[in-house]
Amino acid sequence: MIGGIFFLPIEQFAYFIGFIVTVAAWEWANLAGYESPIVRIGYAAVIAGTVAVTAYLMSSDPEVHRIILAVGAAWWLVACGLVVRYPKQVSLWQAKPIRAVLGLLVLIPMWVGFMTLKSQPYSALIIVYVMLLIWGADTGAYFAGKTWGNAKLAPNVSPGKSWAGFWGGLATTGLIAVIFSLCVHQWLRPMTLSDFALLAVMTFITAIISVMGDLVESMMKRHRGIKDSSQLLPGHGGVLDRIDSMASAVPVFAFFMLLFGWQLAA
Repeated sequence: MIGGIFFLPIEQFAYFIGFIVTVAAWEWANLAGYESPIVRIGYAAVIAGTVAVTAYLMSSDPEVHRIILAVGAAWWLVACGLVVRYPKQVSLWQAKPIRAVLGLLVLIPMWVGFMTLKSQPYSALIIVYVMLLIWGADTGAYFAGKTWGNAKLAPNVSPGKSWAGFWGGLATTGLIAVIFSLCVHQWLRPMTLSDFALLAVMTFITAIISVMGDLVESMMKRHRGIKDSSQLLPGHGGVLDRIDSMASAVPVFAFFMLLFGWQLAA
């Protein structure tokens, strides 16, 4: 992933992320309840085709990516409600076709989010920063949860997650935001108080939504009765198990970057 971020030109990067999205779509079809290999391959092909159409539309109309990111951000707000209400409102989304459509709302905005970040000045630094937020939130949540994790965050969805872990993850991402801002201010461009405030807002929202990406996949797996999205990565489950937080964090961060007009260039 790091190699792709730093060394691939934007066109090759689009194919790289598109491949990851296609494999994740093959796994999502299983989460949606489709067990037939042909159906799962067909669903992955539909997602790949949707990515291609999206790329074409983005090249002809610059506003397309803003609309898709806005839809993606709105979906994660809805997802918060679904996770909080699980399993009381399962009837709203348990039908296979609905879960298949939800895969579109998860995977297509992720691809668009990556492409939006890749097109920004100092794109590699921005993408790595978002990755650090995700990894930091996970790491902080792990250690805080192990130490103080008594009150459960979403016991019906993911019993291992706690409120202590949630706040520990936010504290870690806040520290990352401070260090990143100081580095940018020292070596790239002056960071005003307004710049830092906007970055802090985007950081905390992204960190919260990254947790939601993990919880949504956990909710889908629990409803489906499976532990991992697949066994493609021995010992680590599937691709979706590795990118669930990215699928939520990347499009949301990209959306707020565009909304606030925040960038690393002076």
